[in-house]
Amino acid sequence: KQWYQRRVRGRSTSAVNQAARSGNVVVDKKYGAGGNQQKAIQKNTANLDRETEELKHESVSKDFSKHLREARTAKGWNQKEMAQKINEKPQVIADYESGRALPNNQIQSKMERILGVHLRGKDAGKPLQPRGKKKK
Repeated sequence: KQWYQRRVRGRSTSAVNQAARSGNVVVDKKYGAGGNQQKAIQKNTANLDRETEELKHESVSKDFSKHLREARTAKGWNQKEMAQKINEKPQVIADYESGRALPNNQIQSKMERILGVHLRGKDAGKPLQPRGKKKK
């Protein structure tokens, strides 16, 4: 479907049609009209071009992986059983235990809750405090 823009402004449709028949109308084709095209260059592109070291994503720490593996085996679960309990795929558990996974706070919190152990931070490896009413 091609879209055309007529350059006769402030005229009625009959006047525009008459001008079109006589050839006094300039018609411009709009290429890519309505398309979802982003042509703006991101401002971080120049910074990435200037970067000399190789960039890579942050993965989970070795301490996190170690505490996760220890807590899971202490519960007597295999990776598949733990994945079912937190509604994730077994490959996700394997990636976290091997240190290949990208950190996701939501998944990490689910793991901590189901295992009952802190897996990150200064209390890593220590049991979670049971949830209860806070003292005033």
